[in-house]
Amino acid sequence: MNDIFKTLGLLTNNQEGKMNKRIKYAFLFVFIISCLLLISSSNNQNTEKIENVENQETIKPTLENEASLMAVLWCQASAEYRALAYQAYNIARLRLDEELQIDRNQKRAVIVDIDETVLDNSRYNAKEITDKQIYPDDFYKWIDMAKAEAIPGAKEFLDYAVSKGCDVFYISNRRVRCLDGTLRNLQKLGFPQAEEGHVLLKEDISSKEGRRQKVAKTHYITLLIGDNLIDFSEVFDIRSVEGRLASVENYKENFGKNFIVLPNPMHGAWFKALYDYDRNLSKEERTQKIIRYLKSY
Repeated sequence: MNDIFKTLGLLTNNQEGKMNKRIKYAFLFVFIISCLLLISSSNNQNTEKIENVENQETIKPTLENEASLMAVLWCQASAEYRALAYQAYNIARLRLDEELQIDRNQKRAVIVDIDETVLDNSRYNAKEITDKQIYPDDFYKWIDMAKAEAIPGAKEFLDYAVSKGCDVFYISNRRVRCLDGTLRNLQKLGFPQAEEGHVLLKEDISSKEGRRQKVAKTHYITLLIGDNLIDFSEVFDIRSVEGRLASVENYKENFGKNFIVLPNPMHGAWFKALYDYDRNLSKEERTQKIIRYLKSY
């Protein structure tokens, strides 16, 4: 016993004779318990590390979810995204001010898309990356939560437009079943004219042209604002990559004038066009179609 204490530096030769056996055993007991606790703590840390590694290995990155990760992060974390959103709505205000100098017989209207134009759904897109989501059911649940935040600059511009005598119409390809959640979200954020007659959702037809024409019967459409080309004209409806690029060239004078585009790398017709709108493809087949548009040197 004394040899153990000497080894640990707890007992000198002079102290050896003076130390009570009971005290020695108490010291030894405390020392053994301390060692066991240290060993247990080390084992727990090692176990946690192993579990973390195992969890990481279950997440198998693919070309698509890595691309989605960067797209969502860009929208959520980059100052450039916010700057472009503000820029879009600043230009919209300049164009509206120009339009207000012209006499019109009809009341003016501003038409806006909803998703990624006035409401930010990037939290849902992030959830698609971190947890398996089933579209569209999980997206409908997200809409019902009414937790989307406002796109920078959107509310301020629409408030300004209404203050200048314009009506706002929200034309979205959210389904009619999503009307309640959509209205609650817009109203919670204080968007103007967020009411049934001004929120036109999809019934049977994806094209927004019929709904735009409905607004045109009673209003002069001053501006169309969206993140997707289908938000502006039927000429952009369901086109190939090449066809969409050609259509933009044909309408290039409209962009920044009566067509105002918001940035959205997360989803949209641009992505569907890459795999020819074929939802029946496997991930591998879809990746092969997508990657053919990658240009290098």
